[in-house]
Amino acid sequence: MTEIPEHLRKRAEAAREKAAEQAAAPAEEAAAEAAAPSGEASRIPAHLLERAKSAKSKGAAAETAVATAGGGGVATAVATAAAPPLATGPGGHTQRLLTVVKAGSIQDLKSVPVDKVHTWPHLLAVEFVASLLMFAFVMIFSIFMNAPLLALANINSTPNPSKAPWYFLGLQELLTMFHPMVAGVTIPGMGIFLLILAPYIDRNPSNKPEDRKFAISLFTVQLMFWAVLVIIGSFFRGPGFNFVAPWTAGLFFEL
Repeated sequence: MTEIPEHLRKRAEAAREKAAEQAAAPAEEAAAEAAAPSGEASRIPAHLLERAKSAKSKGAAAETAVATAGGGGVATAVATAAAPPLATGPGGHTQRLLTVVKAGSIQDLKSVPVDKVHTWPHLLAVEFVASLLMFAFVMIFSIFMNAPLLALANINSTPNPSKAPWYFLGLQELLTMFHPMVAGVTIPGMGIFLLILAPYIDRNPSNKPEDRKFAISLFTVQLMFWAVLVIIGSFFRGPGFNFVAPWTAGLFFEL
């Protein structure tokens, strides 16, 4: 028979003393609970008290098994004591109380920013106000601006210069510089094709002008190109559609 090591014998004696202390503790707690005021006892539910008592009794039994095992059975007893005790609540259901969290601490009170709004009322309300302002501007402009109808056209007398409406003067100006195929089809087609490709080339979702330099530059160049052509055709073209200075020969343009 092998001799039990000294450190195992001391560990067993310490466990035996601890088990004896814990065995005497329930009696003292029961006496303290009996002597406690009824108001404090009513605060703890009965099923929680029963669960605590059963857990303490099982823990004391496990410590006693450790103390009486000794020698080679110490490891088995320790493993048995290490298993967490299972407490049963009302109705025999196994319950485990982890923690109590206040409802206010788990609620997300901060609003999450979004980059989308509803069409109604956000967009349509702004468009409706803009249409009312434009209608009021046209009404006031028509009161102070006279736009009479011209006389009937005379087929025997061609006006000189013969100009297209202002929105076609850019094309008419290009016809003085390039071949009709180039001025009427190629250049306008290239401009429209670039505007169609702009959303696919510049895919930046930002609405800030400093982040959309390519798209804004492309639209600005096209707008200024046609604006310059319209201004030249309107104010700098005289008889024979020749280039004249408006401050010397006058204006050859009618609305």
